[in-house]
Amino acid sequence: MDYAETIGAHYIDGNWVEDSDHSQNINPSNTEDIIGRFARGDAGRVDQAVVAAAEAQPGWADASPQIRHDVLEKAGALIMTRKDELGRLLAREEGKTLAEAVGETIRAAQIFKFFAGEALRNLGDAVASVRPGVDVMMEREAVGIIGLITPWNFPIAIPA
Repeated sequence: MDYAETIGAHYIDGNWVEDSDHSQNINPSNTEDIIGRFARGDAGRVDQAVVAAAEAQPGWADASPQIRHDVLEKAGALIMTRKDELGRLLAREEGKTLAEAVGETIRAAQIFKFFAGEALRNLGDAVASVRPGVDVMMEREAVGIIGLITPWNFPIAIPA
């Protein structure tokens, strides 16, 4: 399914989920240019997405650092290979210049690639204890499922 077919749906649990409530997406640089329509999710749709994310989370948590790296690296690579197409869509949707929109798309790819590298780093600290014979080790753990409300003017880079 391509972008034009899915603009009126939510991507939840690996599937496009149609919704009956839509709004028009209008090009702010040319208000006669209706880009398409987008699905307006309600609280029930958000709950559906959160449940799907919670069900997927243990698999991601159990994935090796190499698997996490590979997934994030691939996401960055895919965005980079489509930077011109995504940049054109972004410019049309946000009213940005094409150069700025392509630049933001490249930045999103770079963010994914950066965090791919971070997935391979072993993080943790050993600190001195105030008690003799006691070792203090700190290990970082993911917080789990989160929701993001991101700025409208950087729709690719900030969520990346």
